[in-house]
Parts: sequence; structure tokens; C-alpha cells
Amino acid sequence: MIFNFFKKKEKNTDYVVKLNYNKKRPLTKRNVIDFLRSLNIEVRTNTKARGNNGIYFQNRIDIARGLKEEKAIEVLVHEFAHYIHSKTDKDFNKTGGSLETIFKTKDIKDIKTELLNVTDIIDKNNKTKIFYKAKKETSDTIKSMQKSIQKDYPEFKRSKKFAAFDRYIKNSDAKYFVNYDVIRILKGWFIKKEKILNIKNIEVDFPNLPKAFQTYLKLCSLRRKQAKISRRLNKMNKYFNKPTELFARFVQGYFFEPEIIKKTAPVTVKRFKTLLEEGYYKELKNFFDIFTSDKFQNK
Repeated sequence: MIFNFFKKKEKNTDYVVKLNYNKKRPLTKRNVIDFLRSLNIEVRTNTKARGNNGIYFQNRIDIARGLKEEKAIEVLVHEFAHYIHSKTDKDFNKTGGSLETIFKTKDIKDIKTELLNVTDIIDKNNKTKIFYKAKKETSDTIKSMQKSIQKDYPEFKRSKKFAAFDRYIKNSDAKYFVNYDVIRILKGWFIKKEKILNIKNIEVDFPNLPKAFQTYLKLCSLRRKQAKISRRLNKMNKYFNKPTELFARFVQGYFFEPEIIKKTAPVTVKRFKTLLEEGYYKELKNFFDIFTSDKFQNK
């Protein structure tokens, strides 16, 4: 493999990489892997990819075993975009990279908005909308329960102690539902008897508990669910908003569905094409030149 580097005449020097590589190669998993390995990228196809379809780290790409040909190629393109980002952004390994650097501009407001829209198209496993819906439904139910409790206890507020409930519940096993959905009770001196109680069966297990207090315990359960959904959403958003993930999804989308991505992210496409032609994205230009389909080339 021969690499020819030459400096551009611009003030900020970039490099274009020219590869001695056959430019008429069909887009197959084998050919893509050969191309990546020609760049001295280690590619492994027999791993679990740390529970993902693919992963890039330290000049190595792992794709999960058992992926079908088309899916494997998509994953390889996505992970190759991470590789390009790591080579383009000197802070990639420390910070995970930035959109300002990968698109070589400080004006990334529209670009970021477009990239998030691209994510909705490309990542079919993005369940953030489902979780946002679940979070809203849970919140609405909690508000409805609060109003129901306030019919009997007008002073009740979720932000303050429920004094009437605390006084009543002291001698009831139902008090554990304040912190848990399922409780295991062991009673007896010599022979212990076990009883499993579930918040879902509170009306059956504690029929004498006032309705307002039953509702309050269900409200406590829903607040735990709400917190769990929020934690999951925060984790998902942190991942989906990573600059390198946004860039990789964009490259993946533009490679396979250029017309759709052009309509979804016109500002980003224009900036990307300019930098691609300038050689800013290193070997990514070679990859597009070699493997883009006739459908793409005719656009």
C-alpha cells in the first residue's frame, strides 16, 4: 500500500490521501474489510462487539458475529466514520471529539439540529420517543392521582410529608410500599411463614386501607418508575448526542441514502461535501470514490 501526501496551499494545512487501490470494487463486506485493513485498521468479525453491532477503539473495528451482509456493511461504514473522526480531531481520545472540529466550523447550530433528525431516520433502535411518551403518560397519571388524594386531603403535596398517611400506616405492612413495589414478609417465632406482597395487589392484600392511602402508595410506585425512565432517557440522550455518533450516523446515512439525507440535512451535506472534496476527511474520500453505488453516483 502506498500513501502519497501533499500539502494544500491554504493557510490551514490539510492532507489528501491517495491510495493505490482499484476504484472499481463492488460494495461487499469482504471488499470493505480489505479496504479497512489496507489502512492498517484491525478488523475483527468474530466477536460480540461488547454487546453492540459494532465498536471502534484504538485503531480497531469489531463487528458482531452473525450479522447479515447488508447490516455488516452498514456497521463497517459507521465504525469507519469513527476512525475518520479520531484522525481528524486531535482531542477525540480525550473528549470524544466535537462537531465544531469535524465540520471545521463554529456555526454548528443548524448542523446539530439536522444531525439529530438524521438520527431519527438512520437509527431504527432509537427508542427515545417511546420513553418520552412513557415519561409523559406517567407524569400525567401521577398528577391525576394527586388530585384524587386531595379530594380527601386537600393539604396533600408531593413535595411535603404526608402526615395523615404517616400516622395511619405505622402498624401496617403496607408502609414498605413507600419504597418498594414488591416486599417479602417473614413472620413467626419458630416456624417462619413467608408472604410476598405486590403493589399491584394492594386493594386485595390491604382492603381496609383507605382509598386515598392506596392511591398514595401507587403514586410512590409511579414516581420510582418515572425516575427510572428519566435515568434511561438521560443515558440514551448522552449516547445519541455524542458528536462522533452524530457524525457516524450522518456518514452512514449519506453513503446509503443520499437523497433522503440531502432533504433532511441540506446544510450539513453541503458542508460535508466541501470538506470531503478538500480531503479533510482523509481516506473517507477514497472510500466514497471506491464503494459508492451507481445509485449514489447518479445523484
